[in-house]
Amino acid sequence: MSVESVLHLNFRGQARAALEFYQSVFGGDLAVVTYQDLGNVPDPADADHVTWGQVRAGNGFHVMAYDVPSATPFERGEKSFFFSLRGDDAEEVTAYWKKLSEGATVVQPLGPAQWAPLYGMLKDRFGVIWVVDVARGEHA
Repeated sequence: MSVESVLHLNFRGQARAALEFYQSVFGGDLAVVTYQDLGNVPDPADADHVTWGQVRAGNGFHVMAYDVPSATPFERGEKSFFFSLRGDDAEEVTAYWKKLSEGATVVQPLGPAQWAPLYGMLKDRFGVIWVVDVARGEHA
């Protein structure tokens, strides 16, 4: 069993450019999934925006990013990151979720998602927003 925590940056239409920049600085592999790739395009302006992306380098650098959908309020610099906790074991991830959710506001209950066997989002008692999921093979 293992889990990984990583900074997850939030943008409005700039996630791909940011990830490409960080890749140019730190090296590594870039992975990007758009709203169109998932067939989840409520607003055509969001089609090519990043719904999930990351740069992972052999030197230990790892960052994730996405573009906040246009229908969701977003102010640059406010809610500009999530703390992402990913694991490969549903039981372990669920146990962390239960502990993190004590005194928290649950934004998205932990459950199956199109991109992950389990996914949830919460704001912990200290105001930190966590995205918690069980990684699916190709995006782990």
